Amino acid sequence: MNDFEKLLGVFRVTFGKPDLDLRPSLSAADVDNWDSFNHINLIIAIEEAFGVRLKTREVNSMKNVGDLVGILNGKGAAIAWPTSA
Repeated sequence: MNDFEKLLGVFRVTFGKPDLDLRPSLSAADVDNWDSFNHINLIIAIEEAFGVRLKTREVNSMKNVGDLVGILNGKGAAIAWPTSA
């Protein structure tokens, strides 16, 4: 499993949406049950899955999944967006 698939799995489990697709512009406004409670659950699950700690200022600076991916890649992840065939 690559890091993109790992992140996708975290999102799908956290939000209970097995068909959820990630894109850089995806934000809380795009996912029905992405509320403050599930946002905390998401951050904890990401930290556990990737073995990182996200600082409060990093979390507060994220506006979408693209921002999250940039932060995770800066911490050693290798998340690459899939290319269309």
